[in-house]
Amino acid sequence: MSGDFRYRAERIALGLMATSGVVVLLADLFGWLDALAPGGALPKVTLLILSTVTVFLLLEIDRLRKLDDVQAQVGALDANIEAHLSKLDIDSVAQRLKQEHYSGVVRVHRRFPEDEFTGFVNGAAQEVVILQTWIPNLEHIEPALRKAIVDRQVPVRIMLLHPASPVAGLRDEALTAVRDRALAVDVKASVERCLAGLAELCLEIRQESRSLLRVRVYNSLPSIAVFKADGHFLVSSFLHGQLAIDSTQTEIDGDDTVMGTEVRKELDTLWRIGHDVDLGDWRNSIGDISL
Repeated sequence: MSGDFRYRAERIALGLMATSGVVVLLADLFGWLDALAPGGALPKVTLLILSTVTVFLLLEIDRLRKLDDVQAQVGALDANIEAHLSKLDIDSVAQRLKQEHYSGVVRVHRRFPEDEFTGFVNGAAQEVVILQTWIPNLEHIEPALRKAIVDRQVPVRIMLLHPASPVAGLRDEALTAVRDRALAVDVKASVERCLAGLAELCLEIRQESRSLLRVRVYNSLPSIAVFKADGHFLVSSFLHGQLAIDSTQTEIDGDDTVMGTEVRKELDTLWRIGHDVDLGDWRNSIGDISL
């Protein structure tokens, strides 16, 4: 049945039903129904109207069936969309976009965030790595380092400047270049104090876990200072007139990000050229290392 014919038939059927209702009311009002068919007119008219409605519904069966098909298709489409969305890992997409657009950088801190790094160390399961000339805030992060080694058997690698390196003198000059010499920092003495603190930490660790704490000294000009716990990095520069931990810290999330990869290469380079320090006798161990 064509659409135009169906449309006209529906209009005619609706018109007939509306007209029949008005006619029946008028006929009943003037008593014509009783005159035409005494006692049986109203049931016949009612039957006529019901028959007309039935015909109208029969004309609509195909269209109603199509609506059912459309509803079924919509339901299938919804299920398909939900299935695809369930496979979509929103966190992975967000991580990928972060890596592509920000190279792994998530924020910049005004200075070294000790509480945040301590949280990173407490959650570390693979390794903790520190690259510095020396660690001015060692006493603040030492409890977290000890806990990582003792409780979770996490390896900790620390790289420090050799106290007798010529770079120590250069760093002395850089720190006093824009400061009063009364505020000068003795880099050599600071490195030695840091080594002494790490030696004490080593003694506090039970014998079977001490090998997890490794310290190396390097004789090179470091480009960056790094505090790393698993895939979390805090990276700063050695600026004139201030310590690295007092400089802005770039937080990087992800070993495989652009920035994370570059920092790991620098850590590997300094570790490779460094020399192991025996924390059981660090003074003689340092003295035996030729520059």
